[in-house]
Amino acid sequence: MDAASPASTIHFGTGGWREIIGDNFTRANVRRIVQGLCDRMNAEEVAERGVVIGYDRRFLSDVAAWWAVEVFVGNGIPVQLITRPAPTPMFMWTVRNLGCAYGLAVTASHNPALYNGIKIFTDGGRDATLEVTDELAAAVNQLTDADVRAIDPDEALVSPLVTRQTSLNWYIDAIIEQLDMETIRHRHLAVVLDPMFGVAQTCLQTVLMTARCDVDVIHERHDALFGGRLPSPNEATLEPLRQAVAERHADLGIATDGDADRLGVIDDQGNFVDPNKLLVLLYHYLLTGKGWTGPAVRNMSTTHLLDRVAEAHGEVCYEVPVGFKWISAKMSETDAVIGGESSGGLTVRGHISGKDGIYAGSLLVEMVAASGKSLSALYQEIVALYGQLEMVEAAYNFSAERREELSRRVFHDKDLPPFSDVDHISWTDGCKVYFRAGGWVTIRFSGTEPVLRVFAEMPTAQEAEAITASVAAHLGLGGAAA
Repeated sequence: MDAASPASTIHFGTGGWREIIGDNFTRANVRRIVQGLCDRMNAEEVAERGVVIGYDRRFLSDVAAWWAVEVFVGNGIPVQLITRPAPTPMFMWTVRNLGCAYGLAVTASHNPALYNGIKIFTDGGRDATLEVTDELAAAVNQLTDADVRAIDPDEALVSPLVTRQTSLNWYIDAIIEQLDMETIRHRHLAVVLDPMFGVAQTCLQTVLMTARCDVDVIHERHDALFGGRLPSPNEATLEPLRQAVAERHADLGIATDGDADRLGVIDDQGNFVDPNKLLVLLYHYLLTGKGWTGPAVRNMSTTHLLDRVAEAHGEVCYEVPVGFKWISAKMSETDAVIGGESSGGLTVRGHISGKDGIYAGSLLVEMVAASGKSLSALYQEIVALYGQLEMVEAAYNFSAERREELSRRVFHDKDLPPFSDVDHISWTDGCKVYFRAGGWVTIRFSGTEPVLRVFAEMPTAQEAEAITASVAAHLGLGGAAA
């Protein structure tokens, strides 16, 4: 690209910067983003504290990590480079553990294989706030190739500013220290892991085998196409894990997304345990099984059953916008026990301030071991104590022209279906309609994918499906995303 020519516009969503490889995910754009971060670190006078760089198993992730190294070193900034594919939460933990000013992960998380991207972490290993990413994007969009200060690849390989780290053990040991390993050891649980061709296997398998679990693994090989599936642990993608749990008569199956910050679970009966239920199960366990006290935090599209658990124990459940940065910030503000989202990300007080599928899966195993019961039986106890709510979610593709129309209709004209029994409507993050009898529906554009998402939670799945169908019909939505 000519130095004077216009560059691609950089935009950070709720989960970082993600683009199609070869389209906007390019060497030039990666280098511009890193240069913008270098300029920010120098302006904040934190450059000497350095940066952590890590990457996942996606196509070009390892290469792009070195593109980043070349720019950081070219700006005189020390780099701690994790030299093997590893979980995103490990990079966050390393930023906090080493006291680095920033961290960077080359990953597109659960997005399709065509995508790659960058996640930015700030002091303490936190997801960068909206303020930080907005300011960074604005600065980067003023940069051209000529503004990038980088050294040659050969120089980067031998630079004293680069510290290579291969070991994952500090992070693994930090998780083990927080678990009741003795209790897990004596249950001899059988667990099937599905890293979905991603980076979770080494860490999660090591934790569970150290606790004497019988562990089988599927989809462990390196496949940059993720076996032709979306590397997102949801009910539609976990059929192979369901079959493996049944064939091995396992106690449960645990899956993580491509960069291991999200969790999906199959119980002993072969049922998908959606992330809302996992969040409720773990919060209840931390309050009653471990004796913790404190509130919970969820985003606007996550189950209100969590509110019932909090209320039953004299606690509060706080609602925040979508994006884990909001959850971690509210957890820090309120000293919350747990925070999570319906897409499978959660964290617990005392661990990192970001979602971690490795730790969440390990804690779930501890919960099952400590109870002496099956996972399916444990959720039935939750239903008996707090009742039941069912969530339905749908995602719809649209053209660029339709996005403008949908944005105007829903968020400007506030053109909604003629819902009955409405208590109030929030426009804080997209649109959320609360119903007097309980239940709700949200409508918002995804911050990581080009889709419109509609979530509804009601006492029954049929009621929730009726609500989402009314939204789709009213807005003329079709072509549900895979």
